[in-house]
Amino acid sequence: MLAVHFGAGNIGRGFIGNLLYHSGYETVFVDVNAEIVNLLNEKNEYKVVLAEPGQQEDVIKNVRAINSAENPDQVIQAIAEADLVTTAIGPNILPFIAGLVAEGLRKRAAQSDRPLNIIACENMIGGSTLLKEKVFEKLTEAEIAQFDDRFGFPDSAVDRIVPNQTNEDKLMVKVEPFYEWVVEETKLVGEKPGIKGITYVQDLVPYIERKLFTVNTGHALAAYFGYYFGEETINQAMENPQIRELVEGALNESGEFLVKKYGFNAEDHDKYIQKILQRFSNSHIVDEVTRVGRSPIRKLGPNDRLVSPARQYSEVVGKEPVNLLKGVAAAFLYDFQGDEEAVKIQSTIEENGIEKAIETFTQIAPESPLFNTIIKQYKQLKENK
Repeated sequence: MLAVHFGAGNIGRGFIGNLLYHSGYETVFVDVNAEIVNLLNEKNEYKVVLAEPGQQEDVIKNVRAINSAENPDQVIQAIAEADLVTTAIGPNILPFIAGLVAEGLRKRAAQSDRPLNIIACENMIGGSTLLKEKVFEKLTEAEIAQFDDRFGFPDSAVDRIVPNQTNEDKLMVKVEPFYEWVVEETKLVGEKPGIKGITYVQDLVPYIERKLFTVNTGHALAAYFGYYFGEETINQAMENPQIRELVEGALNESGEFLVKKYGFNAEDHDKYIQKILQRFSNSHIVDEVTRVGRSPIRKLGPNDRLVSPARQYSEVVGKEPVNLLKGVAAAFLYDFQGDEEAVKIQSTIEENGIEKAIETFTQIAPESPLFNTIIKQYKQLKENK
């Protein structure tokens, strides 16, 4: 079986590629990083190390790679022959591979009528749906009618902490032991991919929001509070009692609305929160707060990990999400000069005021009680810094 995976970075190799290998796939990584592509083609294997006391090593074999910038035709041919296509390239990059995917599907359709599933494994809601939209923009009406039944774009939710790392072995990846990959079964075409580690569900939205508003929310808050309190790494931040209390408080708030909205078992969800906090505290994963906090404009978006749970908590529970809103305020104080988005936010605050920045980046209306609380929390945090 052949899998084409876009993204030969740490998540692609350490998470998705790992599971594909153990499920019997040959994996072709597609990337523009010439060094990684060349190394994969030279060695045809790499190591994955678990970030735990035993440091267990796993050798992932049966892999090769294609440089999509230099050899797009090879990518198109690989898609035409593939049994599965996956991605782990980042939400912002998905539109840029749509042309290649469209050409690959076009060539495949000309050669056979075999169905194919394309699964975007990204930290976002509806990644595969977005990719499908961008791919279908490249097609004719006749192709759209033909491709819609033949090619599936099931959405998925993925969860595994893979920290930024520099290893002597450029292909080796260190990952946390925990992982979760949930795929929406109803959008699959043809046979269900037999991948060990995937959980198939009828309705993905509850699982996406549970993950996004627990793992991603907590991770981002640990980063922004960590930066505010002068901590360098996530695990160091979680050792700070003030930060841990704030993060846990925010996750209890998001958990309260998730349980009420989707009917999750409250006791089970509380255990899930504690598991997440434990993962953030893993001393074998050294993850800088500036890496986890990067791209604050995206993270402050109205449907993303900070603003959406705060808004939904207010709507579903009917109370004010104090800890979540303090986290939003902390994100507006994130002034790391090495982050273009952080610099842009600070410029907006300096030129137009915090009120305009909140309205611009969160799209929360000025008349909303959430808006005023963020301003209040922002000013308090700034005064106490």
